[in-house]
Amino acid sequence: MTVPAFGLGTFRLKDQTVIDSVRNALAVGYRAIDTAQIYGNEAEVGQAIADSGVPRDDIYLTTKVWITAFKRDALLASLRTSLEKLRTEYVDLALIHWPSPNDKVDVPMEEYLAALAEAKAQGLTREIGISNFTIAQTRKAIGILGAGAIATNQIEIHPYLQNRLLVKFLQDNGIHITAYMSLAYGEVIKDPVIQAIAGRHQATPAQVALAWALQQGFSVIPSSTKRENLASNLEAAAIRLTDEDMAQIAKLDRGHRLANPEGIAPAWD
Repeated sequence: MTVPAFGLGTFRLKDQTVIDSVRNALAVGYRAIDTAQIYGNEAEVGQAIADSGVPRDDIYLTTKVWITAFKRDALLASLRTSLEKLRTEYVDLALIHWPSPNDKVDVPMEEYLAALAEAKAQGLTREIGISNFTIAQTRKAIGILGAGAIATNQIEIHPYLQNRLLVKFLQDNGIHITAYMSLAYGEVIKDPVIQAIAGRHQATPAQVALAWALQQGFSVIPSSTKRENLASNLEAAAIRLTDEDMAQIAKLDRGHRLANPEGIAPAWD
């Protein structure tokens, strides 16, 4: 199964807040949920899915392996723990959350990607992929796994960080792109260009930012704690931006990166 175009992100959401967000998202029509080991909310996500009444097979569930679990045995064990928390026998997609920072975690890519492939072979996950990998790192991952085995590279993309070099490389190699932080923590919805485009389409600025990504073939995983915003965001899929709209948004790129954790982030393209 290919990565769905639209999913729910759960970064920074904890406890009852994430339970409510997932429950409301499923109620208004979301069928893809994205979490991660480091988010500390897998158990709550699992609870919300179990309580929703939506059949597990109807949901595309993604989690991500944290950098402290990159050795083969640790990676496989961590995914089994994730499955227990998520109350499921498998995830649809397991990603390497960040490439191994050599100064902190001395596990070569060959080992942790082979372990991820083994997790797929064991049925712990249906698909595998990467997140926050640069061009050089993705090229190395392709050499280890083959491009066809990499379901997606989940990367930060929004109108203020359009990541064009990496996007072109991924598209040229047939690797699907999942864009996270599509609204740049709400910064882009305050942009007058985005707001003007939204006015022309009788849409919200958030819908425009999401439509911009969707129109380029990216999957998106915005998060929200408000049911009305969850429903509104989903409607972005019906918006068709004009070439002029897309050209105006292209000019907003300013290399404004928000996810850049010290000691973990790679040397960006």
